Amino acid sequence: MEKPSVSASQLNLLLVALSFFTRIPVPKWVDYGDDNLNRASRYFGMVGLLVGALSALVFYLAQLVLPIGVAVMLSMIASVLITGGFHEDGLADTADGFGGGWTLEDKLNIMKDSRLGTYGALALVLTLALKWQLLIELALYSPWVACSALVVAHTLSRVLASSMIFTENYVQDIDVSKVKPLANEQHINDLMILLLTGLAVLFCLPSVAGFSLLVGLYILRQLLCFGFNRQIGGYTGDTLGASQQVAEIVCYMILLAVGFNS
Repeated sequence: MEKPSVSASQLNLLLVALSFFTRIPVPKWVDYGDDNLNRASRYFGMVGLLVGALSALVFYLAQLVLPIGVAVMLSMIASVLITGGFHEDGLADTADGFGGGWTLEDKLNIMKDSRLGTYGALALVLTLALKWQLLIELALYSPWVACSALVVAHTLSRVLASSMIFTENYVQDIDVSKVKPLANEQHINDLMILLLTGLAVLFCLPSVAGFSLLVGLYILRQLLCFGFNRQIGGYTGDTLGASQQVAEIVCYMILLAVGFNS
């Protein structure tokens, strides 16, 4: 059997990543082997770039004919529809597990429970409300600022969350986990491509904004890793989703604080 070219192989990995994190249809010929899903982590940031761009497009078109608040809400709905609420589900499960469990076993069992608890509901409501308010404040500067913030935050938040796969321990039973391939040993090339995606976005921003995001997200990553290790001794798929949601909000906060013109 003829070995696929480098470009075809990379396209396959990108489509695997797209299929894993979104509801966007991909061609039937895509190879979903465990090794491909493992290596597709290099493109998780690019998936965020696409999700952010589509959300920004929805916001920009909506704000032409609708109030800013409605346009922001439509962009948020679009991002949830595109991803299937993948990360929001992780946030809710993490909040339920950390808030309602006393032992490691209790926390992991609660996180695997499909039912939504009080802590998860509160986390979702407060997070979505804060995200909506932050985007409105950014949009008051200009629609362009809000669109840029959506692209930047969706990309960098996924780079941050995905980077934990390379440095932290996976704590659930990988033999029964749906994200088992992602818990396997990663390659340094995958990490480099993932980080380069984030750096490329940062370099497109004004120096102060880019540097502030770099420092702020590094500190946030350290805090999240510390918290997850203290709670459960590492990460799970749910905590990665929670990390993405928290990082997205922190990106909006930093951009709102420092602005796009410095």
